[in-house]
Amino acid sequence: MAGNIFGNLFRVSTFGESHGIALGGVIDGCPAGVKLNFKEIQYELNRRKPGQSSIVTSRNEPDQINFLSGIFNNKTTGTPIGFIIYNKDHKSDDYDHIQEVYRPSHSDLTYEKKYGIRDYRGGGRSSARETICRVVAGAIAKQLIKNIKIISYVSSVGDIFLNKSYQELDLSRESIEKNPIRCPDPDTAKKMISKIQEIKNKGDTIGGIITCVIKNIPIGIGEPVFDKLHSELGKAMLSINAVKGFEYGSGFHGTKLTGSQHNDLFLKNGKTKTNLSGGIQGGISNGMDIYFRIAFKPVATIMKKQKTIDKYGNIVFIEGKGRHDPCVLPRAIPIVESMTALVLVDYCMYNNLSKFSSITIE
Repeated sequence: MAGNIFGNLFRVSTFGESHGIALGGVIDGCPAGVKLNFKEIQYELNRRKPGQSSIVTSRNEPDQINFLSGIFNNKTTGTPIGFIIYNKDHKSDDYDHIQEVYRPSHSDLTYEKKYGIRDYRGGGRSSARETICRVVAGAIAKQLIKNIKIISYVSSVGDIFLNKSYQELDLSRESIEKNPIRCPDPDTAKKMISKIQEIKNKGDTIGGIITCVIKNIPIGIGEPVFDKLHSELGKAMLSINAVKGFEYGSGFHGTKLTGSQHNDLFLKNGKTKTNLSGGIQGGISNGMDIYFRIAFKPVATIMKKQKTIDKYGNIVFIEGKGRHDPCVLPRAIPIVESMTALVLVDYCMYNNLSKFSSITIE
């Protein structure tokens, strides 16, 4: 299986399955002498882990990180950073009923047709549990570029939208983490939570949108033609489980405007009066805030009976069992931020890392 490595200069290779012994990875390209904040790494993992609230899966995993190599006396050595996270609460019996059945909108059929075998326990490698490794790598990447602020929040759940721009919101960690849906507007958050509970009680799932904002990013991040900054961000976001769409800046709304309405006019200081470009022009950051939105579909496993097929082509009925997220959005926040950090740290290295980061080498 290819496709398990992300990044160029700062690279992460991951391994493991949802119901295997463990998941883990190797980070290659991290500079030597970086003093790591391990509490921040674990904090990011805690934001992603299951069992946080009544609106996410009840799977009870501590998700404790264990570093195996590449760190000595709390500092990176410049050698590959190996890490592992053990699965503690996997209940594989919950998936015995789908050994020979393909779940609708899952990867069951495609994996089996491509590889001739599939791990049906929780989806195996295709499970969103794989993203735990991305969060570890992303948490380290954040510490390499800590002057650049990456902030994500839930901006819609189903038909409930946060009808405020990010500039109108308090995007502090305290504000976003105040409620389990991770929406910085308390009134909208209550409606979102209520909607998820309603959908969960019906045995169904629901999707929505996450908005991500990048602040303090310097001019010049990104490469022209095939390696544009927004194209790499798009690839990173679309690699996340359940993501169905990505737009940055004015996005699809910009198609409704004329050129004179859409152009970002320059001010004397080189900034722009508006920022419909989303902080990126010609594939390169222009110093303005970068902002984008990611669409997540409803989780495919539902607690309702559905018609499907088995591996022999017979029509059968299936109903979800076990523990699943009724809405993936709150746990996807640290994943979105981590993938963003991995893209940015790679580009910063291309552009001379010391110029853009706040690395302290002691």
